[in-house]
Amino acid sequence: MSKDKASKPKARLPRGFRDRCGAELAAERVLLETIRRVYESYGFEPLETPAFEYTDALGKFLPDVDRPNEGVFSLKDDDDQWMSLRYDLTAPLARHVAANFQNLAKPFRRYAVGTVWRNEKPGPGRFREFTQFDADTVGSANPAADAELLMMLSDTLEALDLKRGEYIVKLNNRKLLDGVLEASGIDMSRRGIVLRAIDKLDRLGVEGVSTLLGAGRKDESGDFTKGAGLTADQAHRILAFVAPDAKDEEEHLNQIAHLVQNSATGAAGLNELEQIVKILSACGYGPDRVLFDTGVVRGLDYYTGAVFEIRDARATDQRPIVGGGRYDRLLQTLGAPSPIPAVGCSIWIDRLAASCAR
Repeated sequence: MSKDKASKPKARLPRGFRDRCGAELAAERVLLETIRRVYESYGFEPLETPAFEYTDALGKFLPDVDRPNEGVFSLKDDDDQWMSLRYDLTAPLARHVAANFQNLAKPFRRYAVGTVWRNEKPGPGRFREFTQFDADTVGSANPAADAELLMMLSDTLEALDLKRGEYIVKLNNRKLLDGVLEASGIDMSRRGIVLRAIDKLDRLGVEGVSTLLGAGRKDESGDFTKGAGLTADQAHRILAFVAPDAKDEEEHLNQIAHLVQNSATGAAGLNELEQIVKILSACGYGPDRVLFDTGVVRGLDYYTGAVFEIRDARATDQRPIVGGGRYDRLLQTLGAPSPIPAVGCSIWIDRLAASCAR
């Protein structure tokens, strides 16, 4: 074999990436324009940020810290600064607001659409490059801002011809879980790993999450993920919160009250949830569209209050097609002059497209 033939590159895709063409791209274009139209009808304006951000502005907020480069694709610039392809569209927004805070209208309400990249283990339906469509309200602590996003998302899905009953919005509050952690004597330094374990509940089930709350878990490939190291009693209390065995909502709420005990953080979370639900109900967005679910926690560590997911009720895998929540501390971490309340959401476009095609 000649040297030229031996060195000829093979036509192959990198793992976790894909080619797309034709009808798929045309359908996505229609989908994006529909979302854009609904968001602008609510008064949100567009913002575009670059694909790269400085790595130190992203790393501490990533869920997969056990992965290479902390879950991101990174390179070192010629000035020895590490840069990473954006992991999501929220951290770039936070950086933009922190840098331009004095010149922005308050509250600042923006939407953004773009490609994001994640250095994670690929699998069926799990890609390392995909498109997200975000909307965020920055500068308002009013629960009406949280409720508005949930109403806007419901309107968006129905504009895409998803009917009530075909999608479901699940709402929770991080402060409830923090109240359980406090009442259980769990060190808050382990909060992040506990959140990441719980966020895998739909994929791994109660038994899989239980191992991640304890010593750790080995997956099918043999890779080992270190656990949170909780005691059996602490893990039981966490699982009782996220996977309750209550017969009805009243019993569920009684279980939560017992688990958070006298935690002021837990009480604040319940109060915030009640205010959001009251606004939604007054606007005609009842339990046929939005439900309370303690199993929703979201894996990212920067959420501070309400968190939510939207799922396709017809899908078998039950992966969320939309996720989001309130993140009131992130902006100050990235340089804002003081804590700035914010709430936002992200739509996974490929998952939404699959739902719309059903």
